[in-house]
Amino acid sequence: MTTVTLRVQILKDKFSQSLGLPFKELLPESAIKQAISELKIKYKKRLFDPLITLWAFLSQVLDTDKTCHNAVSKIIAHLAQEEVEIPSTDTSAYCQARARLPEKLLEKLFSFSAQSLEEKVNPENLWCGRNVKVIDGSTVSMPDTVENQKEYPQASTQKPGCGFPIAKIGVIFSLVTGAATALCIDVLNTHDIKLARRLYSFLKPNDVLLGDRAFCAYADIFSITKLGCDAVFRKHSSRTTTMRKGKIVGDCDKLVTWDKPKRCPKGLSKDEFDALPPSITVREIFYYIVIPGFRTQRVSLITTLLDQETYPTLKIVQLYYQRWQIELDLKHLKTTLGMDILRCKTPSMIRKEIHVYLLAYNLLRSLMWQASTTYNTPPLRLSLQSTRHHLINFFPKFEAASFQKRLRLYRILLKVIVHKQVPHRPARNEPRVIKRRLKAYPLMTKPRHELRKQLQSA
Repeated sequence: MTTVTLRVQILKDKFSQSLGLPFKELLPESAIKQAISELKIKYKKRLFDPLITLWAFLSQVLDTDKTCHNAVSKIIAHLAQEEVEIPSTDTSAYCQARARLPEKLLEKLFSFSAQSLEEKVNPENLWCGRNVKVIDGSTVSMPDTVENQKEYPQASTQKPGCGFPIAKIGVIFSLVTGAATALCIDVLNTHDIKLARRLYSFLKPNDVLLGDRAFCAYADIFSITKLGCDAVFRKHSSRTTTMRKGKIVGDCDKLVTWDKPKRCPKGLSKDEFDALPPSITVREIFYYIVIPGFRTQRVSLITTLLDQETYPTLKIVQLYYQRWQIELDLKHLKTTLGMDILRCKTPSMIRKEIHVYLLAYNLLRSLMWQASTTYNTPPLRLSLQSTRHHLINFFPKFEAASFQKRLRLYRILLKVIVHKQVPHRPARNEPRVIKRRLKAYPLMTKPRHELRKQLQSA
């Protein structure tokens, strides 16, 4: 056995012992190898083959220190325990290996992780027997390189050299598991509804799509129902609300008929517009939010769930209240895991990095799901940050333990995960202010090289 082959085998054993056990059902080694085979990926015998590179990439985004130096240091530490030649501390080999990972492979593994977790959901976990998906858009920033700026330009309001490239992402999450099930990436000025139209194909028949007012459009509601799904959206502000029209079916609940728009909306082709029906029937539910100290707010919901007996008014109102969960899911991705500011310097690597973040996020959600089903705890009440901390701290213990001891450690890991539950705080609201003062540095209004010249000439 050559030195490279021996080192690869040692690393595979180490990673399968640490990462493999917690994620054995959602991302087993066999699934990764099958995806590599299906995509016909060819690779040479190197230390960083696709399997080792993927595992290192995953541990990198899960860690608080996300540098490539830290990732390579972990590889060296794994090999230092064995009597083999350790690799160089230089990160170029690892970075080149990440660049060789095909985007299609990471997309496939992300889809596999989402599907694997969806299959674990039991009928009693569903809302009125339906699987609810939540949709929303967000942004991520990245290093200010020429390639990134060309693919994902910075905001037009920022001066050249003073901003960062920004990508717009559209994500669908499962309401019951909290896992991400679909993703699309585009430029900053892309409207949320354009991203949504690329995501509808990921919906499965009988799904219910939950979203805010940005997605409440005639064409989109029709497209969703055509897929055998239903929608619950907040009513768009451009549509007026009146009780004089529609068939009243309950308190603050009525059926209304929407006519087809007279002009083709932006984002639709003429053929798509012509295929729309002359009218659709939707259900409108409105209610009031009363919070002491705030102005009373009226909320109108539009849904294609027309049967009031199967889907009572209060059930739909409570369902829309849970739409806020997607804001928390995005916060976990961007703040807890650190996806808000990406590190890669090319658009291709940026897209790979996003997919690996979502894959790592789904793996954490799968661990939370296993803990919740084992100890009969609501999965969305568990702390993702705490789960991440416990998992990282248990990694070295899994590596050093025998098989039987690893199983015992795994059960302990699931038990400590359910110890940290997020308090139930309905109607919680906090002012968006900070107490700690920021440093008194001015914002950059000129490119860095111009500011350097000013310092030199001063």
